[in-house]
Amino acid sequence: MELSIVASVLVICGAVAQAQQPTKIPRVGFLSGGRNDGFRQGMRELGYVEGKNIIFEYAMVGESFTRAPARAAELVRLKVDVIVTNGATNTRAAKEATRTIPIVMLSDPDPVGNGFVTRLARPGGNITGFSSQVADLSGKRLELLKEIVPKLLRVAVFGNSANTGNATQLKETERAAGAFGMQLQYLDILGPKDIEIAFREASTERADAVFVLRGPAVINSQPTLLIQLAVKSRLPVSYAQSNYVDAGGLMSYGVSVADLNRRAAVYVDKILKGAKPADLPVEQPTKFELVINMKAAKQIGLTIPPHVLAKADRVIR
Repeated sequence: MELSIVASVLVICGAVAQAQQPTKIPRVGFLSGGRNDGFRQGMRELGYVEGKNIIFEYAMVGESFTRAPARAAELVRLKVDVIVTNGATNTRAAKEATRTIPIVMLSDPDPVGNGFVTRLARPGGNITGFSSQVADLSGKRLELLKEIVPKLLRVAVFGNSANTGNATQLKETERAAGAFGMQLQYLDILGPKDIEIAFREASTERADAVFVLRGPAVINSQPTLLIQLAVKSRLPVSYAQSNYVDAGGLMSYGVSVADLNRRAAVYVDKILKGAKPADLPVEQPTKFELVINMKAAKQIGLTIPPHVLAKADRVIR
């Protein structure tokens, strides 16, 4: 009888002790150039409250991509449950730092070409997420550029020949330019110093506008310089990413980054609940947006036609 009572007491005590043990709060590491409010908002919509049932660890690289490997190693040492990356350089650094911690890409221009996944449908490793790769957006971007610069004939194209997908994008742009009767001047930007040289050459060749190809890290790392030189050269510039326009650039048309960030939060939620990255297909964009900065237009003496403004998803005034 006494043994039975003791056993019952031990079972009850054990259950109470187990119930009192704190639940492990998952940790999500960011390897990116910023805090990414869109992703964090997506997590809040899924019921995650920072500091309560989720912890975010920020490993910022800023505009210096050389910091990425060291920042990735920091997140691995912190034993985060998931690493969220933004951009190919950061994803590569995370991949080299760990083969076990799940990695979710907010966006990547070519996940297969960059060697991050074997196939979009079946990633096959510890990396999944979202691709920003879209076939032939160049035609739409050139069409919009021509609508705000009616006499558009010569277009300087900024790219990086070392960037995966650069050649494909350039071919798409050349094909679209041919249909519009435009002449292209390709300028290869391999380092930050080449940006100023490219603007100088574009002006010398009397370019009517500049068209920045999607994805080159060397260009992405210098948004302020790019925008300042565009104003100095008084050249309209078309970007594929809205962050340039938010920073003071003229116009962008491309994948909705906010939509990809929201969808990435869903993937992180699934992984925290037990899903494996190898089983989550890399998804492609479904939403696109046109963003126009009226302040930037005024700085270069450009008038945006009302019918173009009516098409815009966002207008910065």
